[in-house]
Amino acid sequence: MRLASELRDPTGDITAGLPRWILVPAVAAVLLIAVPVLGMVARVPWADLPALLTSEAALAALGLSLRTSAVATLLCVVCGVPLGLVLAWVDFPGVRLVRTVVLLPLVLPPVVSGLALLSTFGRRGLVGQQLQVLGVDVAFTTTAVVLAQAFVAMPFLVLSVEGAARTTGRRHEVIAATLGARPTTVLRRVTLPLLGPALGSGIALAFARCLGEFGATLTFAGSLQGVTRTLPLEIYLQRETDPDAAIALSLILIVLAAVLVLSTHGRRIWKGTR
Repeated sequence: MRLASELRDPTGDITAGLPRWILVPAVAAVLLIAVPVLGMVARVPWADLPALLTSEAALAALGLSLRTSAVATLLCVVCGVPLGLVLAWVDFPGVRLVRTVVLLPLVLPPVVSGLALLSTFGRRGLVGQQLQVLGVDVAFTTTAVVLAQAFVAMPFLVLSVEGAARTTGRRHEVIAATLGARPTTVLRRVTLPLLGPALGSGIALAFARCLGEFGATLTFAGSLQGVTRTLPLEIYLQRETDPDAAIALSLILIVLAAVLVLSTHGRRIWKGTR
């Protein structure tokens, strides 16, 4: 987008073309996000940080979060990318209903998402009863953590892929097909490379959402150390008994989130472009 450069006048006034008062709510929005983060960072017990971060509970929660988030993100990619392309390019009856269902986790309270998963995959659930006959338990296992994370993170990837696919259109795919390329080849050699930046952003957002998932995981998977107790759950438990440990563990999530943002938008951030 070139809006900022087009509005910049020769005197260097970046608000040229915009009312100056608009800077006030804009700055307020930045402060609303930045000040609480800075306030928490200011309370980090730096002297005790290494010991707090290397405790058995902290390492177990961090390792579990990274493993389950990676698997859940992979599940989002395998299922979400095709779904995003279908929603963008295929017109079929009920497409709006499907899109509404896919986006529901964005607006549902996490606890409701967890209850929905438990009602489906629990021992008395719609699918869980059938799995129970086969001796398979899903609820309150590490698998439940992965499903909860994928459930809440999938819409982020689908939205990224669908939006990018609608923007780029299908002219490149049509040309490739005209030249004799098979559909799978077109997808692999043309579509996915064109969607690369959006796909990368979507994957980063999905992974970050998986790392931060709390309510659905607690409701559907419980909080068993080394099995289902992810880093957000560990932070919640430590908040009552050891606030310093909770703040130290929260710092990990902030750093990971910042790394994910910089990995997808870093070049544009440093260059000051959009």
